Amino acid sequence: MQRRFLLLSPLALAACHHDLSAQDVNVRGLIPPLAFTMSDAGTGKPVTEADFRGCVVLLYFGYTNCPDVCPTTLYNMQRVQKAMGDSADKVKILFVTVDPDRDPPPVLAQYAALFGSNVVGLRGTPDQLYALARRYRVVFSVVKQPVYTVTHSAAVYVFNAKGQPEFIIAGMDTVKPDIDGIARDLRHVAEE
Repeated sequence: MQRRFLLLSPLALAACHHDLSAQDVNVRGLIPPLAFTMSDAGTGKPVTEADFRGCVVLLYFGYTNCPDVCPTTLYNMQRVQKAMGDSADKVKILFVTVDPDRDPPPVLAQYAALFGSNVVGLRGTPDQLYALARRYRVVFSVVKQPVYTVTHSAAVYVFNAKGQPEFIIAGMDTVKPDIDGIARDLRHVAEE
């Protein structure tokens, strides 16, 4: 009997949420609330999740020298926000660099600004970065020799205004993401 309950539990979680876009994966109750301590590349000041309470947070890990996945993802997130209308004012995108050695604060801040005033570049100490990556099961690696190579997970984590997880957006680095469906899902979270 207990096994049946465990199998139905994720279904019950999904049932209390509206129908998501095919690109969005419900993670309510499956990952921990938003929590971190890092530095805002634009101001140089330490920030935590508390600084973003009241905002819908889109958490994304990447790096400024990324040739395709990061710029495409950030560009598509801006397209989604445009489709959201006024609800987009409640959204903050936190771009966490996985390559802080090549992403000093001025470079990271300038890069983040290319994608909108609501994009915040975040840097952390190695311990802060690894703790945040572990918390959300983000995979990344930086190999400096013989060729400098950076790899990273490409999902966007969505947290509501209280810092609770809502869903993960997959495939924002594709040519034709479901802009309208993702915008609808984010609007729903922003208006809760």
